[in-house]
Amino acid sequence: MKKILYLSALLALAFTACQKQPNLVPSSYVKKGMTLTLQPADYQLLSNKVYAYNSFSFISITDANTYVPMILNARDPQLGNGSTAAVTFNLTPSIAPADSVYSHLTYTVTSADYFAVTGNHYGDFDASDVLNFLAYKYPTPAPNQLAIITYVLYTGSDNTVTNSFLYLNGGWIKIYQVTPAQYTSVGDGKYDQFTTSDVSKTPGYFSFFLKNDITIADTVKANDIEYVSYSYYGGGDYQRVLALTYDGTNWTTTGGAATRAYVKSNNTWIPDPTVYYTLKTADTKLIGNPNGTNNQSIGTAAERANLYQYGDFSGWAPADLDAAMILVLTTDFPSPKVNVNYVVTYLNYTGGTDVPTQLTFQNNGTAWAPVKL
Repeated sequence: MKKILYLSALLALAFTACQKQPNLVPSSYVKKGMTLTLQPADYQLLSNKVYAYNSFSFISITDANTYVPMILNARDPQLGNGSTAAVTFNLTPSIAPADSVYSHLTYTVTSADYFAVTGNHYGDFDASDVLNFLAYKYPTPAPNQLAIITYVLYTGSDNTVTNSFLYLNGGWIKIYQVTPAQYTSVGDGKYDQFTTSDVSKTPGYFSFFLKNDITIADTVKANDIEYVSYSYYGGGDYQRVLALTYDGTNWTTTGGAATRAYVKSNNTWIPDPTVYYTLKTADTKLIGNPNGTNNQSIGTAAERANLYQYGDFSGWAPADLDAAMILVLTTDFPSPKVNVNYVVTYLNYTGGTDVPTQLTFQNNGTAWAPVKL
């Protein structure tokens, strides 16, 4: 009797196995938006060879954009493409050069060096050549290795310059270097270096330098980091590096929390490439210009005149709003990123007040089109 029951069970199992099973997709494989603050266990989803595994923080936004997707891929692989994550992480910049003795760090490029890197006898470098030179000169650099290089830089004409370079996270980067004029401006111009009495003052000095350097101030954003190389005397000559973070007003040495957006695309997490743009006065003038040649089919003459005067949209039809934003995008982004969302914020006058409102567009490489979310 038992044999018969066993045989019946086996036949039932075989029959079930032969049947075509439904294509079951777990409900977790869906598009999802989430907000996440990284915990120590999240950082330890990284390789233990990555410094953040133990520090539970990143020293730059660039590093965060490298490692946060790795954490998300390990932590949330089940989420579908199009999922988004607003991730908050610790940002605590800290740099200790592998060797800070000044005499060990300096080098002046020779004629043989120029030829070895460029293959010509001009005796100068452009900006990319000097990074190639560093790879040639230091084939096995140590993490956080600092190099102070004097060379001839060609930018339309030849100029001899001395710059600091830091080997950070597997690559050489040019970092900010305090100039003789800056040492002089704070009373340390005699020897062009700081001493122990300046330690508490240097963050304030550097914040002032960076805020008043047009090459930095013109493009800086909150949470950007600059690595500042400076000469220091402490019983000997040293070169130190101080990392500062921009808080939206000042450059500070304190770390803190930073938040960045990420999106899942092609089954992997990446930094969200979305471009966010808010209409400016010049944009509303462009759309509403009574003498414009590209805007006459957008909205009515009365709507354009109102926009030109007040800078907000009142009662515009959806198709006209789309056309207005596309005119702005075509003008302001002549070389757009292809198939990337551009989120445009404009003022919609409704209920007696201006309400910030967003529309999303993409460029397919040929034309702009609205994205209906």
